[in-house]
Amino acid sequence: MNPSRVDFLVDLAYGVMIFISIALINIIGTEVGVAFGLGVLISYVIHVVWKMARFDPEWMTAEVTQNVEDTLTREVDEVIDKLETVNERVDRRPRTEEVEETVDEKVDQKVDQTVDETVDEKVDETVEEKVDETVEEKVEETVDQTVDEKVVETVDETVEEKVDETVEEKVEKITTEDEPSLKDERSETDSTN
Repeated sequence: MNPSRVDFLVDLAYGVMIFISIALINIIGTEVGVAFGLGVLISYVIHVVWKMARFDPEWMTAEVTQNVEDTLTREVDEVIDKLETVNERVDRRPRTEEVEETVDEKVDQKVDQTVDETVDEKVDETVEEKVDETVEEKVEETVDQTVDEKVVETVDETVEEKVDETVEEKVEKITTEDEPSLKDERSETDSTN
């Protein structure tokens, strides 16, 4: 006989006896059915203990160990998968060096741009002020100098011409007025001589 078949038949017989105890509870009465059912259950527990003792005592330990190993392997694989997923996410995130490089580049660009704009503004303002001042001073000096020279020259020429004209006119006028008296004086001088 095959031990597996014997075990199957014994298990089936106990199942039928439990069914009969349920039927007795309904037909005869509760006391008889409960008594019969308890007897069947107690004998079934004894049978299971006997079966376990008959087989390899480490069978249960091996089964439990195998189940625990399978469960742990599955859970560890799931945790490893989750860790790999997290690592991939972390790898996709920028690292500190990359963040620092990006920040440095952005700051350098902004500083360069701001410095260029500020320097351009200040240089434009300063150059404009200095050029305005210098041009104003030079133009004023040159105009003053040129005007002074021209005025002096023109005044000198004009005064000289006017003086010359006036002197000539006065001399002519005097000479013209004095000519008759001069003639008289000459005549007098001539006669005395």
